[in-house]
Amino acid sequence: MKVLSGIQPTGRFHWGNYFGAIRQYIALQNNEQAFYFIADLHALTTVREPQVLSGFVQDAAIDLLALGLDPAKATLFRQSDIPEVTELTWLLMTVTQMHLLEKCHAYKDKKAKGIAADAGLFTYPVLMAADIILYDSNVVPVGVDQVQHIEVTRDVAQRFNTIYNKEVFVLPEPHVLSQTAKVPGTDGEKMSKSYGNTIEIFEEPKKLRKKIMAIKTDSTPVEAPKDPEACNVFTLYKLFASQEQQDALAARYRSGGMGYGEAKQSLFDAANAYFAEARDRRAQLVANPKQVEDVLQEGARKARAKGREVLDRAREACGLGRT
Repeated sequence: MKVLSGIQPTGRFHWGNYFGAIRQYIALQNNEQAFYFIADLHALTTVREPQVLSGFVQDAAIDLLALGLDPAKATLFRQSDIPEVTELTWLLMTVTQMHLLEKCHAYKDKKAKGIAADAGLFTYPVLMAADIILYDSNVVPVGVDQVQHIEVTRDVAQRFNTIYNKEVFVLPEPHVLSQTAKVPGTDGEKMSKSYGNTIEIFEEPKKLRKKIMAIKTDSTPVEAPKDPEACNVFTLYKLFASQEQQDALAARYRSGGMGYGEAKQSLFDAANAYFAEARDRRAQLVANPKQVEDVLQEGARKARAKGREVLDRAREACGLGRT
């Protein structure tokens, strides 16, 4: 199968990004073909500081490689290095119906809140559709809340195929990412940049410990037994610990005599150890930016070669083919 996914560079990756998506993206790279892109064109709808965006893109590439994305197995590239995707977006725009875009979550949410939405946000799903179908992707890993994007992509691609009476585009299927990894933030809500409650994957140890020690807990006295399953610290600990380690800490909770500070220290130790090898790889990549750029350029070359095939099919179908 051919897998494709993109990730927006709107800030440093956090634990929610990793356990909710990145870890599974990396597991899916052992397939027939996998394309992963850094969605910097999409990020333009929210990040308007050029140097900030450039830094986020570089960090995203470094982080993905450090976490285990293998250029020998998967194609990693910047979205903006593929001009074919913007041309295909226009071809798709000419067949995309307004009512379809008006139903999309991001636009509806802003409209409901009385926030002005620009054309970039409104047409965002069409660029996303172009991202997906440009590489003949048939599997797209997404969260449950993103399945709508795949449905829109299928609708747009099918309408193009129908209008031009030709099977130009492959219709993708969503691969819904596992929802078993609950990742609460430091305040107990879902970990999200928009909530300001994230713990970054590559936090410096001192800052990491400070954030962990600030995780919200209840006021149960030290001497009293505690329910590990009702504690956000333990929920996070389970992401990093073996079953044996989980059982041991759960027993400490239930026996009483343990403060939350001890559980938080266990979480710090487990998280710090979990990402230790990736942190070392990241340091090596930071020291060798040319290696990272070479990966992105080679990825763009491969992506453009495939994208050109699909774009040429689309151009020919609608009468723009070269004779």
